[in-house]
Parts: sequence; structure tokens; C-alpha cells
Amino acid sequence: MLQIYTGNGKGKTTAALGQALRACGHGKKVIMIQFMKGDIEYGEVKIAQKIPNFEIRQFGLPTFVKKGDPTERDLELARQGFNFAKEVIHSGTFDMVILDELNVAIDFGLIKLKDAHELLDSLPDDMELVITGRYAHPDLVKRADLVSEVLDIKHPYHQGVESREGIEY
Repeated sequence: MLQIYTGNGKGKTTAALGQALRACGHGKKVIMIQFMKGDIEYGEVKIAQKIPNFEIRQFGLPTFVKKGDPTERDLELARQGFNFAKEVIHSGTFDMVILDELNVAIDFGLIKLKDAHELLDSLPDDMELVITGRYAHPDLVKRADLVSEVLDIKHPYHQGVESREGIEY
């Protein structure tokens, strides 16, 4: 099945990590492929190696990608991540694959929507695919079996509170 977690609120990656923990708790093998993220200080990256059957791979720089003006390196890393995702999905090694921030990578033009559709067309029947990120394309939403939108109703960031270790990263 295809799950999508989208919206402007905090918690999309966190929801996907919850799904990963649940799957790993039942002995399933899970990999999270993070697009546009390259910071090893994220809490999930630090703990992933201690969780049996769980792996995280990052394909991004530790800086933000500028929408409409990605660097060549941003584009290259996104391509590498997407090619890696295709390999992993067809390897038969993992029961669940999480494509973290793929929605944003598509919206920012780092990954082509057409390529995402081709990937979904080739998805093995027993694969659980989770896609996160703002700006989920309506075509992907239509294809999904589960879509959850995380709303931004209130967040400490709006009152000037900086990102907190262990909470936002």
C-alpha cells in the first residue's frame, strides 16, 4: 500500500518514523531514504543503527534547498537518492520503504513527477511505501491508499522559539 503524510504542520517524518518502529517491532525490515536532508545530528539518524531491521540513508546537504534555484549538488543528490530508492524497492530486502520529503523534492523540481509515477507503477505487491513532505501532488494523493494531512495550527516557532534538539530534529 501507499501511505502519504503531507501538510504544513510538524509531524510528517515523525509519523513515518512511528510506522517504521511499529513495523520493526513485528520483525519487518524498514529503510527510510531522506531527500534534501544531510544532517547526521537528526535524532532519528543517531538512533537508527540501534534499532534492529531499521536503516536511514540521507541524500541531501545539511543546508536548505532554494526552491526554483537548486544547486547542481542538490540535483545530483536527489537523483542518487531516487536511484537508490528504485534499487531498494526492487531488491526484495525491505518490507517498508519510507521516502522522506519526496513530496518536497518533487515540488522543488529535484525529482520528476513522471518518475515517481513510474516507480509506483513498478511497486511490488507486498511493499508498504510511505511518502512524506509538504506539497503532495494531487496525482499522488489520488493513487495513495492512506493520506494524512498534518495541519499547522500552533507551533512555538511562530513565537520565535528555535528548533529544539530531540523535538524538531
